[in-house]
Amino acid sequence: MATTLIQGGTVVSATGRALVDVLVDGERIVALLEPGSELLGSDVAATADRVVDATGKYVIPGGIDAHTHMELPFGGTEASDTFETGTRAAAWGGTTSIIDFAVQTYGQRIEDGLAKWHEKAAGNCAIDYGFHQIVGDVNEASLEAMKKLPDEGITSFKMFMAYPGVFYSDDGQILKAMQVSRDTGMLTMMHAENGPAIDVLAAQLVEQGKTDPFYHGIARAWEMEEEATHRAIMLAKLTGAPLYVVHVSAKQAVAQLAGARDTGQNVFGETCPQYLYLSLEEQLGAESTQWGHFEGAKWVCSTPLRSREERHQDAMWQALRTNDLQMVSTDHCPFCMKDQKELGLGDFRKIPNGIGSIEHRMDLMYQGVVTGEITLERWVELTSTTPARMFGLYGKKGVIQPGADADLVVYDPNGHTSIGFPEDAAGHPTGKTHHMNMDHSAWEGFEIDGHVDVVMSRGKVVVEGGAYLGAKGDGRYLKRGLSQYLI
Repeated sequence: MATTLIQGGTVVSATGRALVDVLVDGERIVALLEPGSELLGSDVAATADRVVDATGKYVIPGGIDAHTHMELPFGGTEASDTFETGTRAAAWGGTTSIIDFAVQTYGQRIEDGLAKWHEKAAGNCAIDYGFHQIVGDVNEASLEAMKKLPDEGITSFKMFMAYPGVFYSDDGQILKAMQVSRDTGMLTMMHAENGPAIDVLAAQLVEQGKTDPFYHGIARAWEMEEEATHRAIMLAKLTGAPLYVVHVSAKQAVAQLAGARDTGQNVFGETCPQYLYLSLEEQLGAESTQWGHFEGAKWVCSTPLRSREERHQDAMWQALRTNDLQMVSTDHCPFCMKDQKELGLGDFRKIPNGIGSIEHRMDLMYQGVVTGEITLERWVELTSTTPARMFGLYGKKGVIQPGADADLVVYDPNGHTSIGFPEDAAGHPTGKTHHMNMDHSAWEGFEIDGHVDVVMSRGKVVVEGGAYLGAKGDGRYLKRGLSQYLI
């Protein structure tokens, strides 16, 4: 098998950094070497099939985005990224594994929903991929099928306290599913918002003529997130199930998680880049000549953006520093403005909920290192190591050590990344800087003080020198074990 030596870089882990070279043989890391070392009496650099110069750069484990939605049917349309386009964009941004959500819709068997997602992903992914299971119809057959999911390498399932008539589960259904979680060791993932109350608030706003995208966030008030988070924690405590709350955006919900963790409960939470950087106020003020007041639809997602005046963003960064939130995913669920987000013209309730961020997560979180919000080591921990541990992949993914998959990123702290749509001298767009299948960017205008230079997925260089070198079908399905993060 071909050997690759990544030479001269600083290897960064969740616990420290060291100036060592990384030797890859085929798909695996085989050694970490002092610079200039010999291996079995040979000069490693002279005998390697390929040498990657990482001098002055960081070498980190490939990013793991544990919350994505490729090709998700939602709101009368479908997420615009396919498994092919979405995972290719992920690779461009230094993410080498994703965990997507297989969907069981109401009236459907879990087995059939899972088979459909395998069909969508197989042979199409640029990087490795696994699945969580959305349980959208809790009944006796579903509960029995859930018990068999670990045999398929699916050790986590997601439920919704939101979206009545689509994915919503009531408290009794959630309790039954959590009992399966307790008995199997699977992780219960929860979309924690009080959906029935939100629907009433949203209808009242529309009746008052308040239909612009901004009101999406008003209807989904932070009280609705805090209440549902507390309720999920209580149900988890009652049943003994481990709980993972997705896309946490409100500081009050963080306080609920922190309180439960302080008592020793197996409760965890993630946030997303949009809740660290974007705000409801900016959504209100957004207006372009192309979309007018509807510009704010770019940032319609659920949970929604929160008020900067109330300092929710600061609270998210603090929670990441204190480990009251354990990781950062994207909830990547992109929709184009044209013909998709525009379904909600005149009624924010009909705007497909979702933001595309899979390509930018590693960069956006590195910017937090630059600004002093988190350390370099915490960057790696939040984006790679903890996702691997949380979802049963650690040792194979999320770490640079002999025997691990050679999922590696060479990151240049002296590089620069601009996000958006460059224009020529006359002000006409000349293209886009991202590779996601979207006609806009929620991150347009963001400047990153760093750059993804080289990306290696299981030993194959897929991004280098500003070029994509991977191929459709490079990615393999990941059968995951049980969570390695439980108390």
